Amino acid sequence: METLAPAIVELIMVCGAMALLMVGVFTGKKAFKTVSMLSVVVLVLALIAAVVMPSERSVSFGGMFVMDGFAIFNKILIIIGAALAIVMSVDYLNKENLRRFEFAILIVLATVGMTMMVSANNLISLYLGIELQSLSLYVLAAFNRDSSKATEAGLKYFVLGALSSGMLLYGSSLIYGFAGSLDFADIMVAATGSAEGDIAFGMIFGMVFLLSGLAFKISAVPFHMWTPDVYEGAPTPVTAFFAGAPKIAAMALLIRVLFGAVPGMEHEWQQIIIFLAYASTAVGAVLALVQTNIKRLMAFSSIGHVGFALVGLSAGTQEGVSSVLIYLAIYLVMNVGAFALILSMRRKEGMAENLSDLAGLARTRPSMALALSIFMFSLAGIPPLAGFFGKFYVFKGALEAGLTNLAIFGVLMSVIGAFYYLRIVKIMYFDEPTSAFDVGPSRGLKIVTVGTALVTILFFAWPRPLIVAADYAASTLFM
Repeated sequence: METLAPAIVELIMVCGAMALLMVGVFTGKKAFKTVSMLSVVVLVLALIAAVVMPSERSVSFGGMFVMDGFAIFNKILIIIGAALAIVMSVDYLNKENLRRFEFAILIVLATVGMTMMVSANNLISLYLGIELQSLSLYVLAAFNRDSSKATEAGLKYFVLGALSSGMLLYGSSLIYGFAGSLDFADIMVAATGSAEGDIAFGMIFGMVFLLSGLAFKISAVPFHMWTPDVYEGAPTPVTAFFAGAPKIAAMALLIRVLFGAVPGMEHEWQQIIIFLAYASTAVGAVLALVQTNIKRLMAFSSIGHVGFALVGLSAGTQEGVSSVLIYLAIYLVMNVGAFALILSMRRKEGMAENLSDLAGLARTRPSMALALSIFMFSLAGIPPLAGFFGKFYVFKGALEAGLTNLAIFGVLMSVIGAFYYLRIVKIMYFDEPTSAFDVGPSRGLKIVTVGTALVTILFFAWPRPLIVAADYAASTLFM
């Protein structure tokens, strides 16, 4: 008899979201703080369920949903990212008069979609997970209805997201037509056994469209065009959320598809991934140099970091997958810390988002300047901070697979990218101060900032738990 136990994480979040929706409706305007706190509690319960889940492979819903070490590792990262996003958003939403309880519930529902993506073992469950995540994210992007920038961001994201979904569905239909099944295991057999002829061509054609749709979700070049505008226009807590958990979910789904459905077509898809890695690292590094808005800069930064993760994935090996998982975990910590400080940049007239607003921050708020410097140095990959180890492992995976040119190119782009991170440090420490920010970070933002900064600084002292966990998670894909 089939059990629902593999989906217990999703069931906790779905039931919690439905209950919180009722709490919000019947409590009225006072529900915002209560629902936000309870949403974090729901995510913590889901996190505990993921941690204690047996790591042996198990399936549910007729084989459409799989739970294994790889899924558990990524679900833990996604849920942590979502919970921290809610914690960071409360103060901002209060001050911007956006106290609506739906915000936290939308994040929980988006998280359900993300965890479904990680466990997808069938083209139907893959699409359901993506759409549950995407529909929630479209609303979050346009959450500030009175802001023309936010509504424009939501509309752009929706239109381009619909285009990517169409490409993904077209690719899925071609793969189904040529493989005769929606299950990854059957697709793997069809892809492996069709080395020649029309079936192989049809599978490749479908795979290209499927990967194009997934590349949109991770903001890989040339499917990145929505990212800078949406990051700039969306409310800052939403941008912080976009830059973390959804990226991890989409990258995990991409890995699941490549190694769970089409490993026999590695020669074909490896070329696509290598191209995406080259293009994303280059565009992320070069276009960030000319940005003056810190949220747009972080958008191009995220595109560059997706490129670095793809460098590890290009290897097509277990070590390469492990390096990507290590990179994603470290990137989540750095990104959350950086956005916690961006959320603290406030003056009487509103949020400060330009790089020039950071001028002289070291003299007006030295602790903020120090923390932001730590995250910028880490994002640049400067040792001994955590970001260095993330890049070290992905380049190591590429070198071991013989992709020497790609690794060298990645290092060069990393050097170029270091310029715009160090420029922020220069502005904070050497430029003449502008008017100081009105208030410092809220207590929640302080806790998030200090915690992520300590992890970033001290990771080198005890990296083994993350490396072992990532190695095991990657190994479950290859069993």
